[in-house]
Amino acid sequence: MSFMDEFRFWLEDDYFDQDTKNELLAIRNDQGEIEDRFYKELEFGTGGLRGVIGAGMNRMNIYTVRKATQGLANYILKQGTQAKGVAIAYDSRKMSPEFADVAGLCLAANGIKAYVFETLRPTPELSFALRTLGCTAGIVVTASHNPPEYNGYKVYWEDGAQITAPRDAEIIGEVKAIKDFHDCKTMDKADAIAAGLYEVIGKEIDDKYMEELKKQIIHPDVIKEMAEDIKIVYTPLCGTGNLPVRRVLAELGFKHVYVVPEQENPDPNFTTLEYPNPEDPKAFTYALRLAKEKDADIVLATDPDADRLGVYAKDTKTGEYVSFTGNMSGMLIAEYILREKTATGTMPADPALVTTIVTTNMTKPITEAYNVRLIEVLTGFKFIGEQIKFFEQSGSNNYVFGLEESYGCLAGTHARDKDACVAVMCLCEVAAYCKKQGKTLWDMMLETYEKYGYYKESQYTITMKGIDGAREIAALMDKLRNDPPKAFGSRKVLKFRDYKADRILDMETGAETKTGLPKSNVLYFELPDDEWCCARPSGTEPKIKFYMGAKGVSLEDAKARLEQLTEDLKAEL
Repeated sequence: MSFMDEFRFWLEDDYFDQDTKNELLAIRNDQGEIEDRFYKELEFGTGGLRGVIGAGMNRMNIYTVRKATQGLANYILKQGTQAKGVAIAYDSRKMSPEFADVAGLCLAANGIKAYVFETLRPTPELSFALRTLGCTAGIVVTASHNPPEYNGYKVYWEDGAQITAPRDAEIIGEVKAIKDFHDCKTMDKADAIAAGLYEVIGKEIDDKYMEELKKQIIHPDVIKEMAEDIKIVYTPLCGTGNLPVRRVLAELGFKHVYVVPEQENPDPNFTTLEYPNPEDPKAFTYALRLAKEKDADIVLATDPDADRLGVYAKDTKTGEYVSFTGNMSGMLIAEYILREKTATGTMPADPALVTTIVTTNMTKPITEAYNVRLIEVLTGFKFIGEQIKFFEQSGSNNYVFGLEESYGCLAGTHARDKDACVAVMCLCEVAAYCKKQGKTLWDMMLETYEKYGYYKESQYTITMKGIDGAREIAALMDKLRNDPPKAFGSRKVLKFRDYKADRILDMETGAETKTGLPKSNVLYFELPDDEWCCARPSGTEPKIKFYMGAKGVSLEDAKARLEQLTEDLKAEL
């Protein structure tokens, strides 16, 4: 059907409720808006759904969520694992509780028990919960750090990680196979509860999750000693982190944790925020104001589903607060864990640190210093979580830490996704350790740079919205793939990696080798002096992202090198 045919179907068919029809009637004279809502189905990608909330096939609503869940249910039934059930969590966004219920009742109507959290919970706790309950899969209703008009739906499998190949493609196939919304099942909630197919979960999972988090602390004695001295400002950015973060810090003994009152409670409109993303300096406006008032040592922000952590720390020389990238905070935690586990004799045999191909190259000298195996995977924390499963299956290594550049990391194996709750806890331990030595986190960061090199990374993003934007992004990737640049300014490209074609091309010799990673629409350019550039279309937004890294002999030198690389990239494009 054409987009207008689909529009009329939604207006006329009894399957769709009157509120949906009223919303569509309001745009009946706006053909551009109708086309955008109906020219395609909201794509169920490798991680699930993400889109603007609203009526239509290309929007997040109860019908697209139910269809995605019916596809997942069909897949589970074919696997024969329906008796294990599915765990469901949701965040503070508009329609999140409703979408969680829609998913739970669709599963129940298919004879699959749904374990649904009583209220909002962090994404990493869902990963923990489904493994604790022995579920076959998990669902999180969240759009992470996207603007307020978005929501999303992520699928996890029984190992606790987001679905990966080949399972992701198989589930996508089941979702796409549903051609008629009438084939999507649901049932009354009271009937589902009475039949034992819908169970509310909460405190018992929270308690077990807290115990697992606290196991990651290396020096509880240092926290106890410095608990009165260290001051922490925290904002959950109106999301799910407030209760678990405050609880774990309190149970560890931290005495002075100040929560930003304007952003303490869930707010689906994110009223005090332009963009609820801890990567955005503007998100810290209220937190930094409170930090200066309290003379805080460390300022922390978790995104709405509490899997990403943003950080500021005081520079005692200037009295100002310095922002940390995800690479910086991740490296501080990693270096601390590797150093202290080695010093205390608690490092496991065959330790491994897992990171992604677009994360800082500082991981290489740090893992070499402590004889820890470094494993690089594709962008996306699900590939880090997948490695934990591989380690358990093969017995080859013991997972020690994992991180990605986009402000996400995981200490421990209680979850198989990035966990900002454990990251907050670990970073506060590092801050207490520094405080005992008369240092700040920024002092330790500078010491880390001096020891391993001044690594600096950045992104350059091009946004191309709408129908034409997707074509333009594809055309740009094709250009870079089919005619890769031989240089960026004065920097020769040493090797060109095409992960979609699974090949690494030596630009000097012409020799080809394989990447050894799953196929993905990602291009990577290795440059001299530990510099690099990587191109990757976003899987959730209408953007193409260019990741870059440089290494210098000082912060200023690294910054200058990175700025020049960015300019050279723009010139090439």
